[in-house]
Amino acid sequence: MTGRLPRRLVDALRPGAEGHADRVVPPSGYTARLTTFTAAAMAFLAVFALALSLAAGRLADRWSGALAQTSTIRISAPADQMETQTRAVLDLLQTTPGVASARLIEEDEQRALLEPWFGPDVPVGELPLPRLIEIVETPDGYDPQGLRMRLSAEAPGAVLDDHTRWRRPLVTAAQRLRALGLLSVGLIGGATAAMITLAAHAALAANAQVIEVLRLVGARDAYIARAFVRRFTRRAALGAMAGTVAGLAGIAALPDTTDAGAFLTQLGFEGLHWLWPLTVPPLAGAVAYGATQAAARRVLRELT
Repeated sequence: MTGRLPRRLVDALRPGAEGHADRVVPPSGYTARLTTFTAAAMAFLAVFALALSLAAGRLADRWSGALAQTSTIRISAPADQMETQTRAVLDLLQTTPGVASARLIEEDEQRALLEPWFGPDVPVGELPLPRLIEIVETPDGYDPQGLRMRLSAEAPGAVLDDHTRWRRPLVTAAQRLRALGLLSVGLIGGATAAMITLAAHAALAANAQVIEVLRLVGARDAYIARAFVRRFTRRAALGAMAGTVAGLAGIAALPDTTDAGAFLTQLGFEGLHWLWPLTVPPLAGAVAYGATQAAARRVLRELT
């Protein structure tokens, strides 16, 4: 029987050849290409999903931290009362517990805020724009309702905006985007396991005659399964490594962050976050190991 076996099977079945058990698996074919390509593609997508999740987390933290202790008072009053009400609001804020500082936003700053929409030559002085006062809170904060009541008495044209109305939805959206990025990583892992399982099934089914011969010469199912598991795990790990390198190269090729396009160019990794993509190849190998092990046991039971 041994004389009629392929050379690679003879070598794999020799005593002491336990480390070469994966030679019984065909070294080429569509299952090999499918496994490697699937692992590479999924690793590439996983890198971008991780980058999206981490970038969304940074965005949520930045929005929450930058706006949590700031507020704005908008003063809309007749021209002859504007200066009086502005001075009254500034004096009131100096005696308000929880207010660390308050300052009037000058026309130059308002012009800079309006420039992206109206161009650089905005005649701020000729427009009926409200006066804006920026408030910086202490860590303990102030009482918004109490401040609103005092403003209504001292300056009827003043409106307090503590940013809660629009800050909270932005932070919530960024946090959900981070969760969706992590969910995408999980779905990518599940899809990888499914594809590798299909490839392992196909390889085992295609080698049913080889498996039968191996059993006839005394090979145990654990030995046969180990041969397929090793080969598919190696293919998946190598493919995932290639996909991870390609993904990191794509992330590194993104344009640098600028003030004009910071929202669009924050996708990427910072600091120790660059270590997270390095976990993708070993995780892909672990997924391939589990998926192939389960597929091998199932198919070998069916071929019994």
